[in-house]
Amino acid sequence: GGQPRNVQPFSDEDASIETMSHCSGFSDPASFTEDGPEVDEEATQEDLEYKLKGFIDLTLDKSAKTRQAALESLKSAFSSKILYEFVMERRMTLTDSIERCIKKGKSDEQCAAAGLACLLCVQMGSGIESEEIFKTLGPVLKKIVCDGTASIQARQACATCLGICCFIVTDDITELYSTMECLETIFTKAYPRDRDTNGVSSTHNTVLHISALLAWTLLLTICPVNEVKKKIEMHLHKLPSLLSCDDLNMRIAAGETLALLFELARETDADFFYEDMELLTEKLRALATDGNKHRAKVDKRKQRSVFRDVLRAVEERDFPTEMVKFGPERMYIDCWVKKQTYDTFKEILGSGMQYHLQSNDFLRNVFELGPPVMLDAATLKTMKISRFERHLYNSAAFKARTKARSKCRDKRADVGEFF
Repeated sequence: GGQPRNVQPFSDEDASIETMSHCSGFSDPASFTEDGPEVDEEATQEDLEYKLKGFIDLTLDKSAKTRQAALESLKSAFSSKILYEFVMERRMTLTDSIERCIKKGKSDEQCAAAGLACLLCVQMGSGIESEEIFKTLGPVLKKIVCDGTASIQARQACATCLGICCFIVTDDITELYSTMECLETIFTKAYPRDRDTNGVSSTHNTVLHISALLAWTLLLTICPVNEVKKKIEMHLHKLPSLLSCDDLNMRIAAGETLALLFELARETDADFFYEDMELLTEKLRALATDGNKHRAKVDKRKQRSVFRDVLRAVEERDFPTEMVKFGPERMYIDCWVKKQTYDTFKEILGSGMQYHLQSNDFLRNVFELGPPVMLDAATLKTMKISRFERHLYNSAAFKARTKARSKCRDKRADVGEFF
């Protein structure tokens, strides 16, 4: 049995065009135009699956560029549509392809394969089949994460993948702990006492440390209470040192992790007391009001926004509730644990996050949304606003905005004339 060659190799551009043409329409069940022709869903599904089979075959191609393009195409499809039955039938083939690409590929191919592994587990959800996938890929991911000769980008992608896959599939507590220990060996190197070991600067590894820290924090949210207490004792007095890091993303990751640790600590122990609270709040307040002229305005705005929330969490036990809309449903993010989980899956699913929140049983269980809400085509059509109504609404909003701004300008003009 040689490899079928009925699917021709293609460039990155071809891959993205092919995938988008077949997958973008599935990202939103209400994306069909109200006046458009009826779509034969069965034929469209068969066409999509035929394309995906071709992409799976191309993950074994001799050309690295072709393999990477195929991996990216599969990622686009998996993030934009639920393909549980299709994936279930081919999970071992996909696992073998991902394993081969991570082991033998170069940096970009390893990153694409690790991203596909995350999406494969998201598609499968928690269960025996997903555990089999993680048993195969887990050791490979750990090896790359701890391999100092591998590229930083590949190690970063594998650290994220390791955390997400473990979060999804692991019922084995010992596997959860060993994965967390693997990630700890990476991000603890960012602590000052471990920095610049043997005269080597750690700034090059900062992106890896950030990914390992965020993946570790995600896994901490599903740990038993005793383990949570142990990890808080180990890291709560060391994490504030990362708030002085030159890298903005590391400061933000450390700040959000601290907020989450305080939230978990207070949930597990109502009388929780932190000795260096005054020093920590001073640091957080300085970051929340940072006016350093040497930093970009965008970075300063982002930092101040994040650390205002972190300061409120540490000082006042408060969290600014956010609302996420998807289809006819609403979800409220009302704690740091939920925010960390949502942000992690939003990062890997991208624009497909809303679709998966509507339809993916695993994600709905994670966020306690219950079974998917079933809507027929007629209901969807009544929910969707027509193009003409949308145009009228936008015009009215534009006029109201213009009037409001004109009034503000008039006031400023009057003030200027008065003085």
